[in-house]
Amino acid sequence: MFNKVAILGAGSWGMAIAKVLDDNGADVILWEFDRNEYNRLVADRGLEEKLAGFRLAESIDLTNDRDEAIDGADLIVLAIPSQSMRAALGGLKNRLAPDTPLVSLAKGIENESLQRMSEVIAVQTGVMADRIATLSGPSHAEEVAREMPTSVVVGSVSEILAEKLQERFSNQYFRMYTCDDVVGVELGGSLKNIIAIGVGITDGLGMGDNTRGALISRGLAEMVRLGTVLGAQPETFAGLSGLGDLITTCISRHSRNRHVGEKIGQGQKLADILKAMHMVAEGVATTRSGYMLSQKYDVEMPITEQVYQVLFEDKPPSAAVSDLMGRKLKAEIWR
Repeated sequence: MFNKVAILGAGSWGMAIAKVLDDNGADVILWEFDRNEYNRLVADRGLEEKLAGFRLAESIDLTNDRDEAIDGADLIVLAIPSQSMRAALGGLKNRLAPDTPLVSLAKGIENESLQRMSEVIAVQTGVMADRIATLSGPSHAEEVAREMPTSVVVGSVSEILAEKLQERFSNQYFRMYTCDDVVGVELGGSLKNIIAIGVGITDGLGMGDNTRGALISRGLAEMVRLGTVLGAQPETFAGLSGLGDLITTCISRHSRNRHVGEKIGQGQKLADILKAMHMVAEGVATTRSGYMLSQKYDVEMPITEQVYQVLFEDKPPSAAVSDLMGRKLKAEIWR
């Protein structure tokens, strides 16, 4: 039942999951790579700018040493941003016991390789695919930390591993479903952040619910379109890691990605927005990856294309909306 759990990454999500597993009786150790933030965690048992009002239980161990964290762990949880995952796992090739499961909490696609996180993890650790899982779904850390009812999904090619993780993570406020479509679970959790930035942009421009609803529904169509080309099951995108997470990320005040888009719609520059943030908005880098994948596989993704142009080519947000609305008229299709 994975009694000793190492969590790599002490951001808001890492701390919230540490609470979930500690509440469930696991022996949890949390690794923070930054020495200054580690010292603050030791002193304050929390990081106010990352998870306001939250304090880690004294039963949760803290370390600044990655190898100390993973030593003897029955389960390793990776609460690391997608663009940092490869570096964070450096030096672990074939060092882990072959039966040690790894669970990724990241929601992004690596820019350089265009790999999903389970692929990066497999390359960096040498662990087989049936020992790797991905947790996704509508799950803001701020609400999990306050024990608000939350449902997520864990994707794994191993039904046995998924069911064991389901038992380890689930409790009265945190419910986990299982899914064998790892590609769909990972892509759903990643691509929805691009759409959330787009929704935020229109919010910043002062547009309304009609615009938001259109972007969410047509954004879902883009997610399905690319996902199926990459081997995902279309129905996965109707679930928690797809539609569920998409809606939550597009409308929530907690959403970092919607926040980035809103500030851009209000006229701020991307570099200034990111500099002012204490946490990573995964959708910014994933917009680049998503757009590159659409070009590589010749998949029509007009919302993703416009968000990419606004973020990285300085296209005026109002012009991006105009171009979306002025596209050739067509029937509504999903694939």
